[in-house]
Amino acid sequence: MTQVFRLPDLGEGLTEATVVEWHVTEGDTVTVDQDVVTVETAKAAVEVPCPYAGVVTTLHTAPGGQLAVGAPLITVAALADAEAYRTEERAGSRSPERPLIGYGASEPARRNRRRGRVAGEATAPGPNSSGAQEAAAPATAVRVISPLVRRLAADAGIDLRALSGTGSGGVIRRADVEAAIGASAVTPAATAAASMAPSSGSAGSLEDRRVPLTGVRRAIADKLTTSRREIPDATTWVDVDATELLATRDALKRARPQDAIGILALLARITVAGLRQFPELNSSVDGDEVVLHGAINLGFAAQSPRGLVVPVVHDAHTKTTSELAAALRDLTEAAREGTLTPAQLTGGTFTLNNYGVFGVDGSTPIINHPEAAMLGVGRIIDKPWAHDGQLALRKVTQLSFTFDHRVCDGGTAGGFLRYVADCVEQPAVLLANL
Repeated sequence: MTQVFRLPDLGEGLTEATVVEWHVTEGDTVTVDQDVVTVETAKAAVEVPCPYAGVVTTLHTAPGGQLAVGAPLITVAALADAEAYRTEERAGSRSPERPLIGYGASEPARRNRRRGRVAGEATAPGPNSSGAQEAAAPATAVRVISPLVRRLAADAGIDLRALSGTGSGGVIRRADVEAAIGASAVTPAATAAASMAPSSGSAGSLEDRRVPLTGVRRAIADKLTTSRREIPDATTWVDVDATELLATRDALKRARPQDAIGILALLARITVAGLRQFPELNSSVDGDEVVLHGAINLGFAAQSPRGLVVPVVHDAHTKTTSELAAALRDLTEAAREGTLTPAQLTGGTFTLNNYGVFGVDGSTPIINHPEAAMLGVGRIIDKPWAHDGQLALRKVTQLSFTFDHRVCDGGTAGGFLRYVADCVEQPAVLLANL
């Protein structure tokens, strides 16, 4: 019996995905729930498990191909004497509205159990096999979540089985592979540079290249275009003395080194407090109505192997500063590893953009549609500053605030920015609202 596995609904309203890498080839034997392909959606790169066991007869698209949800992905010829399909499929066709089992934050344990079983179970006999099935030698599951990490190791010739992971539960992270490669490792940036360099056969020649907008880049392009088209935005900014903010960070580091509360966490704490004072900025426009969101889901800009992403700290208003720091740290690490889930990249109500890490002072960013505002923070540098009636060298940064003029006027935007600035200059101001 031949089974056609179609691209499943990956949740979060996603309607299509791009094939990044196949983990099997035609003629391979696959087991139930074995990861067969990595696809990139507008939200994240995810591994897709096949619900059927058997021999792969057709891969319906090559890497780089784009498929709509429901389109044929892989065809498998089932084995007569092996479990043919996942239990969930036995009742009939899966409802297209129900996301594929194993994705999202609700079932990490199931995916872990599946990975362990697939790595250790015996390989099913082929169609021409006779006699009893031979037990495969016990295999140790290599704990690598990110396909990007596996690809980096493969390109460098690193045996992942020889590495000890430093991630949670022994997961091998990008940093573990790079450490194994050593100082001469080819970084992604170097690889990209090498791919753009002229080849020996065309030294000195420059050719135009066309790079399709797919996956994350297309989603970003669509969102920014919608934002510019629909939102009448305005930007205001102010220079602030961040000397006391840095002193607060250092004091917390000495008092609670285990919490690792950095500048981003303190800025997040201040931002959440500001949104509690000016709730109309934690909103979005829906037709002729302004939706004032009850929860503060704080997004922040972060770099990932796939470009700029905005992970979201959900219910940031319920978290302590230490909890905010932990959430920001975990999401930043996931962004670097390329393991953010769609749920971690959606649902934001306000964005904090720390573009100072790029060495720039200011910016007029495009609002992350459908949100209503974005706070930006520039680099913190030494500047001459009037302090206590005297000229002194202080740590100064620039705050910029871009807002949707439909949800508020300049008075509200200025009030929010001034509140944030006061908290940066005098962090004790936050105590008044605790």
